[in-house]
Amino acid sequence: MFIFITYLPQFLIHHDSNTIIIFLTLIITCFLLLLYIFIMNKASCKIYMIDFACYKPPVSQQCSKEFAIKQARTNGFFSEETLAFIEKNMDKSGLGDSAYLAEVFLGKTYNPSIRDSRREVEMAVFGSIDTILAKTGVRSHDIGILIANCCIYNTVPSLSTIIVNRYKLPENVINYNLVGMGCSAGLLAIGLAKQLLQVHRNSYALIVSTESITENCYPGKDRSKSLINALFRVGGAAILLSNRPSDHRIAKYRLLHAVHTTTASSDRCYNSILREEDKEGIVGININKDLLFAAIATIRPNLTTLGRLILPVTEKLRYLINYIGRKQFPTLKIQPYVPNYTKVVDHFLPHVGGKPVLNELQKTLGFTDTVMEASRMTLYRFGNTSSSSIWYELAYVEAKGRVKKYDRVWQMAFGSGFKCCSVIWSAMKTVDHDDKNPWTDEIDGFPVILQDCPPVPISFEPSQ
Repeated sequence: MFIFITYLPQFLIHHDSNTIIIFLTLIITCFLLLLYIFIMNKASCKIYMIDFACYKPPVSQQCSKEFAIKQARTNGFFSEETLAFIEKNMDKSGLGDSAYLAEVFLGKTYNPSIRDSRREVEMAVFGSIDTILAKTGVRSHDIGILIANCCIYNTVPSLSTIIVNRYKLPENVINYNLVGMGCSAGLLAIGLAKQLLQVHRNSYALIVSTESITENCYPGKDRSKSLINALFRVGGAAILLSNRPSDHRIAKYRLLHAVHTTTASSDRCYNSILREEDKEGIVGININKDLLFAAIATIRPNLTTLGRLILPVTEKLRYLINYIGRKQFPTLKIQPYVPNYTKVVDHFLPHVGGKPVLNELQKTLGFTDTVMEASRMTLYRFGNTSSSSIWYELAYVEAKGRVKKYDRVWQMAFGSGFKCCSVIWSAMKTVDHDDKNPWTDEIDGFPVILQDCPPVPISFEPSQ
């Protein structure tokens, strides 16, 4: 550049006007070309969600709480005391009577096989992928990245390989299979896809989230392992991401932030949810009394990190002043200040771990019943479908016509490990009617009035 500037005056003096015009035209063209390349490279770092799809099982798999208890009693695995405990937790969980159970639970006997588990998973996975491909028009051989997650069901070949085979994805597809990561795996997959899309230009990334409950009913006597029988149901979702600049015209959302925190280094958090054998050798997922402690300890730093990214300066200052005041003047018993996230978030969609957990989150973050509505209605209608639950929640607010252009959506998921993930999206457009939305045919019947249940006797707050 220095040499160019030095010799430019001499060049202009010793050449005629036509030559100078041609030379300047070439210089300007090169400059514009470089500017275009720079802008396109910068734009290609933006990650878009083209669309997503949630699996809706057939009506034949709908199962009321009363029928579920009746089936459990017929199978003869549970004592009346254990059945009473499960039924009590179903009533307190916020679960309704229209969620879906796997087919194996609907027969006269419960005798699951690998084939039954594979059928449950494939119905949810293939159903959601078929829908997302139909909605977007993207061809399967154009998908460059595939991430599948299912916590407990771990087959050979892997779930991601099953998808590659079924949809004949290209030989160079980058595929990952996440297992054992609990209900937070769906948003962990978003974070992984974000990193991959920042490296692989002009790519589509397909994320598939599901869970298998076919082989995971716990028929033993340990109450801490019976909780999953009351809450988990069938579901699945597929999400299509892209970093192609041209897709900004058709995308629903743009990814702004993905924040992941884990407290697995703490034994207390690590052991709060654990798959193990009971005294009789029966395998089940143990959920102990440390679950709420683990959730608090993990969600707190996640909120702190996210707050630094999205909260306005005024909210940060108020929180900082409050924090200093509580530390310097403990005798004054100053109440903790909870930042007002509604100033920067339009839709809050936390994982539907259970009604008491949702109650505590609402109380802590100060959100209204309308903000929490999608989570509560998803829990009521579809139950806890593990990592796919948050997508049924987003489908709910879309079906209600509440997602407007530039709205910010906050998805939060937490699960075994213990892990917490938050993802922030910005709506690229106002979302219109979608006949493939699982809520479309029944959205006018929601919200429903839910019976109250005792709150969780523990509170938590974001730390500095």
